[in-house]
Amino acid sequence: MPLRSPLWTLDSSELAGKAANRVRIGLGLSGLAALVFGILIIVWPDASAISLAWLLGIYWIIAGVGYVLVGIFTAGMRGWSRFLDIVLGVLMVVVGLVVVTRPAESAVILGVFVGVFLGVLWIVEGVIALIQSADMASRGWAILFGVVSILGGIAVLTSPLWGLAVLFLFAGFMLVALGVFQIIRAFQFGRRQRSGAI
Repeated sequence: MPLRSPLWTLDSSELAGKAANRVRIGLGLSGLAALVFGILIIVWPDASAISLAWLLGIYWIIAGVGYVLVGIFTAGMRGWSRFLDIVLGVLMVVVGLVVVTRPAESAVILGVFVGVFLGVLWIVEGVIALIQSADMASRGWAILFGVVSILGGIAVLTSPLWGLAVLFLFAGFMLVALGVFQIIRAFQFGRRQRSGAI
């Protein structure tokens, strides 16, 4: 079996080729992942939301255990810091266990929470845009943005779950578009360099 030549013995064209292949593979894999997740969200939005809640629950359990271990085993930590890390960790584990054992209900609760948060955020952003519009050169656009943002926030607040469902589907379509774009980039990456174009 022939030995591979060390990295420093490769010439610049070989290095560039290997780097281009790695970038191409990375672009292709990220594009494929985005495409698959986007299709799953579009075709099965409810199952995707439940799966997302379940993964979030798993994350909270793992992070919670991490906080508990940090609180217990970190040397030199003060009493209150240690106590707060342990309490936060235990709370995260409990919430994570609830979400994992009841993912459908948790997805609805998380959806309402995120929808309300987005609605309030859009209203505040719209008010800020209206207040700052007096100092902007493009005052008309700032006012339009502020009004649209406030109306969008109110619409989402009146039905946070519906608003989040629309945004979730929009995210699915965006992921599909991004995935296709990344896959195309993966196939085209490095071709111009090889043909001598800049």
